Amino acid sequence: MVQIQYSEKYFDDTYEYRHVVLPPETAKLLPKNRLLSESEWRAIGVQQSRGWVHYAIHRPEPHIMLFRRPLNYQL
Repeated sequence: MVQIQYSEKYFDDTYEYRHVVLPPETAKLLPKNRLLSESEWRAIGVQQSRGWVHYAIHRPEPHIMLFRRPLNYQL
C-alpha cells in the first residue's frame, strides 16, 4: 500500500509551507477545480497539526497538495 508522503517544512518571510504527495488512488478523490477545506483534506487521510491551509493546486501534478500557514502560528 502506498503511503501519503509529507515534505519537510520550508519558509519565507510570512508563511511556512509543506507539500503532501498523495498516492494515485487517493488523488482520484480530489475535486479538479477547487481547494479543499481542512475537514475535506483530513477526510482523505492527510494528517497535520492545526492551522495548515490548502492554498494552491499544482496543475502539472495535481496529486501534490500545497499547504501553508502563518509563521509563528499558535496552536
